[in-house]
Amino acid sequence: MFKTLATTSALVFATLTGAAQAEGELNIFNWGDYTSPELLEKFAEKYDVKVTLTEYDSNDTALSKVRAGGSGFDLVNPSANFIPIWIKEGLVQQTNVFEMENFKNVKEEWRDPPWDPGRKYSSPWLWGTAGPVVASKYYDGDVDTSAIWLDPPEELRGKINVAPEMNDVMYAAIRYMGGEWCSDDRELLKSVLDQMLYAKQYWISMEYGLEKMDTRDWYASFYWNGAAFRAREVNDDIRWGFPKEGYSFFMESMMVLTDAPHPENAKLFQNFIMDPENAALISNFATYQNAIEGSEKFMRPELANAPELNIPDDLKAAGGWQEVCSPEVNELYTRVWTEVLR
Repeated sequence: MFKTLATTSALVFATLTGAAQAEGELNIFNWGDYTSPELLEKFAEKYDVKVTLTEYDSNDTALSKVRAGGSGFDLVNPSANFIPIWIKEGLVQQTNVFEMENFKNVKEEWRDPPWDPGRKYSSPWLWGTAGPVVASKYYDGDVDTSAIWLDPPEELRGKINVAPEMNDVMYAAIRYMGGEWCSDDRELLKSVLDQMLYAKQYWISMEYGLEKMDTRDWYASFYWNGAAFRAREVNDDIRWGFPKEGYSFFMESMMVLTDAPHPENAKLFQNFIMDPENAALISNFATYQNAIEGSEKFMRPELANAPELNIPDDLKAAGGWQEVCSPEVNELYTRVWTEVLR
């Protein structure tokens, strides 16, 4: 789940063909600060289409907006753990992405994901991980642990931010306490709640964004790896961790809404973003990994070996996906989360 707060806004990219009329329109609904303007300009010019981008700040916001009907959007970019909800509720249409020309560029490991078997609905966008970000000037201990924010060391107390994203936070906390995602073990969840309430006394905030890492109002945060890369571009002592106790992957993928007013242009865009050069534009802007073979040669050189984007071999097995839990389990997790937010 991309995790930079952005207010809903519209950015219109007209064609660069002078007074020529656009062949059509395309309305994209995507996470804030996650869409390359250069990508949209390139698509607009190539297909003579006016592109409008509207941004959201969470999966729940996007889902609620589209559920209400009449959104006017063509494309939406949900996180992997929400995609089955969109499909089950009939909010998106099957576009058979696996048959599109550029699908041949999708890396093998991303061709048949559990949330969209065979890629019938979704075209891959970006992927990443959730974990701790630390300013090593103030703390030079182990960063590959969720203890950074769940059992904070003395040096960081009172200077820790935790992103207010329930599933990512709950996943990390459950794994830290020795449990598995989607567990309904009441004793486990009580221990998770107790640990978070203990840790919360040492958190200064629960906010989106890492700008306060730049200004050193925060020394640590639970956040997302692409944002940590950008924070390190400002302060080179920023370190990213892959918690040995367990951390979650995320991936966003573009899908065409069932009531999309411009479905053919939307399908063109799904194919467009699977081109290596275009996938590189997405990664270069948002600083997360993409799923497209051959995109590496078009990406910013500093992204290739970035420690935030490359998981050490000995920590790869600790990563996992947030599967869609049962309604009963979701209710339990929501109750825990509500207590944490009080």
